[in-house]
Amino acid sequence: MSTPAEPLLELTDLVTSYRLRRGIGRPGGEVRAVAGVSLTVRAGETVGLVGESGCGKSTVARTIVGLVRPSGGKVLFEGRDLATLPAKEMRRLRQEIQLVFQDPYAALNPRMTVAALIKEAWRIHPGLVPRERWDEEVRDLLSRVGLRPEHASRYPHQFSGGQRQRISIARALAVRPRLIVCDEAVSALDVSVRAQILNLLQELQRDLGVAYLFISHDLGVVRHICDQVAVMYLGKIVETGAKDDIYGNPSHPYTQALMSAAPSLDDWRDTERGEIVLTGDVPSPLDPPSGCRFRTRCWRAQDRCREEEPALIDRDTGHPVACHFPEAVPAAAVS
Repeated sequence: MSTPAEPLLELTDLVTSYRLRRGIGRPGGEVRAVAGVSLTVRAGETVGLVGESGCGKSTVARTIVGLVRPSGGKVLFEGRDLATLPAKEMRRLRQEIQLVFQDPYAALNPRMTVAALIKEAWRIHPGLVPRERWDEEVRDLLSRVGLRPEHASRYPHQFSGGQRQRISIARALAVRPRLIVCDEAVSALDVSVRAQILNLLQELQRDLGVAYLFISHDLGVVRHICDQVAVMYLGKIVETGAKDDIYGNPSHPYTQALMSAAPSLDDWRDTERGEIVLTGDVPSPLDPPSGCRFRTRCWRAQDRCREEEPALIDRDTGHPVACHFPEAVPAAAVS
């Protein structure tokens, strides 16, 4: 049996908060968008982070790359806490961690050519690529991501959405990163283009050994590309484990509900029980429920769920689950 790779990225009890401004008739406050997330990404693997919109996934991504400062916990990259590094050291480490954004139309400066967009990374990180090789390196990167090198002089508006996302990936690869955070990187693309980008990401991983933190709300996409999966709800991880464990044996009611809503992911579902339909809205992160954050929408909730927050541990389910009453087999549908 092969030994697992050393952790490349480790999030330990990560907390990220946003301060709300006071307005007319609205008091100020603090929103904990990420409320104690622990997650590990190893070298060369792909970890999926899934959940509904607004659960804090993108805030995790922005915190990892330093666009938002954490309020608590640690963001360790090869054992170094990114939140406490001096600015000069953090600038150097940014070439190791890159972010591919959701919207390929907004992510690229419309006034810069493709070549200029890629070369900008080498201006920020001098010495990475000799200047006399910049043009050759641009051509090589465009070829690697499936674009024609002769189009390096074109502007972003001259490309389709899928091509723009390939440009974003080429720009990320320009600094030789060891980790790429993909924040809904394929959700804005057509299905056929989405498949092409996913295949490209897998090919790059095989060739370059890059690791991915792949953030998505699409369970089918995560199943296709990821090795490990973490399910997030209202700022917290509620279930995590190897892909086959999560998809073959979802034990948290929220995970079961997510998979019930994905019609193609029915290998675990007893169709005689019907769909799991959640009632109620996602609570506000300004005032999350006491105890288990999912209890207000959970059909298995009991008094203990109101009083005690469940820890993310293995409860004889084969992988960690943050639920007092996990079930290996999905419960009946909730109408």
